[in-house]
Amino acid sequence: MKNLQYDQLLISSLMNKEEIHAESFDYQSIFLSSIKPDPTNGRFLPSILIDDEHAKQFITRKLTKMQLMNLYHGDNNILIGKSCIINCLPYGSTDWKRANQTIESIIELGENIAVSEMIQAPTIYPIENNQYQILTGHRRFFAIVYAKGYGSIAQFKLYKNKPLLIKVKQFQENASREDLPQYGKLQAFLNALTELDALNNAKLKAGLKKLTVKETATNLGISMGAFDNYNVLTRYSCVIKAYETNLNLPFVSVKKIVLTTEAAYKEQHNKTLLNINDKKIISDQINTKLMVDKPTPTSVKSFKMRPIQSSSALKMLLTCNVTELNTGIDWENIDWQNHAHVSKALTNLIEFLNSEAQ
Repeated sequence: MKNLQYDQLLISSLMNKEEIHAESFDYQSIFLSSIKPDPTNGRFLPSILIDDEHAKQFITRKLTKMQLMNLYHGDNNILIGKSCIINCLPYGSTDWKRANQTIESIIELGENIAVSEMIQAPTIYPIENNQYQILTGHRRFFAIVYAKGYGSIAQFKLYKNKPLLIKVKQFQENASREDLPQYGKLQAFLNALTELDALNNAKLKAGLKKLTVKETATNLGISMGAFDNYNVLTRYSCVIKAYETNLNLPFVSVKKIVLTTEAAYKEQHNKTLLNINDKKIISDQINTKLMVDKPTPTSVKSFKMRPIQSSSALKMLLTCNVTELNTGIDWENIDWQNHAHVSKALTNLIEFLNSEAQ
């Protein structure tokens, strides 16, 4: 039913000669508590946003991680609040590791937001019950919650209505950002193509021509060369899976692996067209090459500590059990595998020692 309604909206817009991408918007200051993330977005974390008071109680060790998880039914989610992000996904799983990488970037961005203005506001659109849903900028939204708290206000780019091509807009932003994970970009491309396929079907029903390849690339906001790269990289699901499990090779390198593997197979079997079985064999060959070429970590991040400002503070650090001091740090629930979490704890510890020594 939803797909039928969506098709009818597209056809109606085309028949009325409305510009698909010309939605009106303005900038407004809005309570974060009235905004919901989009669970279908490639940048989405399975998140639960927590009340500022509960976040404060967790930071000051009046609530444990387990108590907070029980309070918010946080299993298999990320709990996000002012100055705290708690990974409650299964420990050591692929999702847990991938979430930790995103959490690090959110904390870093949140600390920047706390001391400076955000250059690009997240975009949202209205949904039911005076609520809003994020269109683009999930990581920025989570960083604002981390920096300012769920009960605070921030500026957003607000569309008057829900845009028709949501996934296309999300891909446009993902494709233009160098700092975003490659897996998210490939997933966003596939989602955007699904929307453009629906647009093409609507165009045919309205008696119009389908988008050309060049028009498709233009709608996605990328060059023809970039469009070809994405097409090749999403041709085999093993490529997306490899990036999902932390493959870090550049797109250009992986595209070369895909094309050379295909070409070698066609030459070996004297084929110009590939059937499902051929593609499965090629996919297995590509996957083997990606596993061989998958880089292993060669360096470990070092921890940087703030300067210790007095000999008294240094003495406390060396002679006291700092985990028993009233620092407000929840030592029991620190994720010691998460560089950002440990760095944050060390920063808070040094600040505490410096203040106690004054």
